[in-house]
Amino acid sequence: MKNKIYLVLSLVLFSSYSFSQSLLETGGEKMPAVWIDKDTHHKMMRLTQRDGNSASFYFHNNPFILGKPGEGDRMVFYGNDSYKADGIGMQLFTVNLKTLKIQQLTDGLKRKSGEIVGHQNHNVYYQVNDSVFSTNADTRKTTLEFVFPADFKGGITTLNADETLLGGAWASEKEKDISRKFPQKSDFFNKIYEAKEPRTLFTINLKTKELTKVFSDSAWLNHVQFSPTDPKLLMFCHEGPWHKVDRIWTINIDTKKIMLVHKRTMDMEIAGHEWFSPDGKTIWFDLQQPRGKTFFVAGTDLQTGNETKYQFDRDQWSVHYTISPDQKLFAGDGGDPGAVAKAKDGQWINLFTPDGNRFKFERLVNMKHHNYHLEPNVHFSPDQKWIIFRANFEGFESVYAVEIAKSDHN
Repeated sequence: MKNKIYLVLSLVLFSSYSFSQSLLETGGEKMPAVWIDKDTHHKMMRLTQRDGNSASFYFHNNPFILGKPGEGDRMVFYGNDSYKADGIGMQLFTVNLKTLKIQQLTDGLKRKSGEIVGHQNHNVYYQVNDSVFSTNADTRKTTLEFVFPADFKGGITTLNADETLLGGAWASEKEKDISRKFPQKSDFFNKIYEAKEPRTLFTINLKTKELTKVFSDSAWLNHVQFSPTDPKLLMFCHEGPWHKVDRIWTINIDTKKIMLVHKRTMDMEIAGHEWFSPDGKTIWFDLQQPRGKTFFVAGTDLQTGNETKYQFDRDQWSVHYTISPDQKLFAGDGGDPGAVAKAKDGQWINLFTPDGNRFKFERLVNMKHHNYHLEPNVHFSPDQKWIIFRANFEGFESVYAVEIAKSDHN
């Protein structure tokens, strides 16, 4: 019954694209399914037309499953029926970006974690306690893939390019105790960094079910990401206060060769929130030289080590950035006055176009009614016509899309 309701809503919403939409302030009250942001004149729509809260993936986790011609691409997301301030829902769903039809993939009451999609096999990988599962987005068949041994309770975060290996990190029980005792980031962040507890990067072979320990260090190894094109290349970070760490690293899981992607060169310089380009040739990141003063998106060419930097002003700084599939455009999710940039007018979804060594910017969505405790985490749609993000400006959490082309609404 629910799927029928979702489909009816989707068809109504989809058919409304061709009609005139209202010019409205975004958020602060219940919004229609489709509207035009009055401050930017860009078309907005709510993608996840379902009850409860919905959350799109973290900015560097690719949620899309490409469809056959005419079928529409799908996006995997989390959803639940009760408010959770961190935006992480209970079940996994897909939404068809053409029809907006929603399909629920998982059930059961136990909390799931993981934002991992097989773009070739269409499996969605996630973890429940010590067990790793996959659910196929086409068939909804669920498979138990792996159970962590009692002496090595790791967490999965990534799938390699040929979809043979899952990757993640193991943390000590002492570190986990810190997280449990101090659940707020402002409380646990420095404590975990200063504890210098051991962490281990690992892989799981999905065919043989073999767990391999790749690299260990007495440091907070985090943000583990496989290259989208090189199945042997794993990126990780040294987590902690950004001005105290050389954060971004890669390791070849076969040769164990480690490379520092960006080295700090001045006091209070910070670099982080790193992600791979779609072709796997570049790692991009937020760069501030120094912190809170001069702002860039920078990228390191993994073959040459050469670095590209695009500068912009304080009010265009974002919590997270992303790059378009054709690698010609960038987007950012903005930030509130309490964030590192201390921007006075920074609560916008922005589109960025490289122009020499700077970004030209266009504001797409006014986010003044959004509480940035929930990070929007922007994604380009596969067809590059929309920016997709999560928000709470209606009073609940949902997933929205803003059209990159400006509306002709007068």
